[in-house]
Amino acid sequence: MKTFFYALLTLMTLSNLRVQAQGKITGQVTDNKNKIVEFATITLLQAKDSSLVKGALADANGTFEFEKIKFDNYLIAISQLGYQKFYTPKLTLSPENPSLRLSNLILIEESKELNEVVVTAKKPFIEQQIDKTIVNVENSVVSAGNTAIEILEKSPGVTVDKDGNISLKGKQNVMVMLDGKPTYMSSSDLANMLRNMQSTQLDKIEIMTNPPAKYDAAGNAGVINIRLKKIKI
Repeated sequence: MKTFFYALLTLMTLSNLRVQAQGKITGQVTDNKNKIVEFATITLLQAKDSSLVKGALADANGTFEFEKIKFDNYLIAISQLGYQKFYTPKLTLSPENPSLRLSNLILIEESKELNEVVVTAKKPFIEQQIDKTIVNVENSVVSAGNTAIEILEKSPGVTVDKDGNISLKGKQNVMVMLDGKPTYMSSSDLANMLRNMQSTQLDKIEIMTNPPAKYDAAGNAGVINIRLKKIKI
């Protein structure tokens, strides 16, 4: 009986530690004129090697949030067209400090006094359109060395559990499409396919939390459309 009690206590302790070992980071982005910067691209990076952990997009109030983040050391990079890229100092999430609310996230406008202007079009890693959020995978920081399911894990609002189940903003039963066509796969088959698909095959990921009426009831929880690169002949 005593052995069973200690085993149960150990199991409860480990379970509690797993639940607690998650942190939260929030913040608001403004510029050097104290104006809100809307829809800036926010990337959470590992402090040790600057590898991407998760991407997000600031809202119309300049605010953003990362939830269920493992306790560790991080950096946050913030970018927006017309501003210099901004990096935070090292941020630490720990049992003693599980939640961070960041202030002084101030972007500096890029100088317009250039003798010669060379315009190079480059898509942001994350961009907001009227009806969807787009993760531009090609030529991004995640364009090599990751699988498709790892890219999804790093995408705004997307969560992938240990069994490969995909949720969007906490909602299950998300419709996942390839090039605009429903996959009609079980969650396990879909996860296996995405684990075997390299990020170099992807062009972009379109995320719709409130999909248009053309999507049937299966897309009520949201739609994720994975667009593959076109094969050039």
